[in-house]
Amino acid sequence: MSIRVLAVGKKHESWVSEGIERYAKRLKKPWDLDYQLIPHSSRQEQAAREEESGRLLAKIKPDEFLVLLDERGKMLSSPGLATALRKPLDAGKHVTVVIGGAYGVDASVHQRANLIWSLSELVFPHQLVRLMLTEQVYRAQEISGGGSYHHV
Repeated sequence: MSIRVLAVGKKHESWVSEGIERYAKRLKKPWDLDYQLIPHSSRQEQAAREEESGRLLAKIKPDEFLVLLDERGKMLSSPGLATALRKPLDAGKHVTVVIGGAYGVDASVHQRANLIWSLSELVFPHQLVRLMLTEQVYRAQEISGGGSYHHV
């Protein structure tokens, strides 16, 4: 069991890698993160969405718990995210988080998702989202384990 992130786009920029490493080294199974980058499509809009969505879905097994990051998704508090991730992990499921490309993902990924989660109503650059996601998974781990990182 672990958490895998499928992200459409280029490799992490150095400042993103440093931030991700800062939080990722603190993560312990089953909360550890594995990033897999999917090349973005050279096509535009709907064609890009379809191509990238097909690549993403090809990497997702039927029994995985799929979390889709989407600005129109459900807003969660940090404790809410901890609960949302802990349930499938406790049930022995692998969790995959998808960060779509510049044009998002198509309806097939939305339909496959077990949870559609929004970090914010704001839109962020993909590199920043990766860093924020890593920190939030670390925070969720700390909340689930009763750690002192998260203050209420």
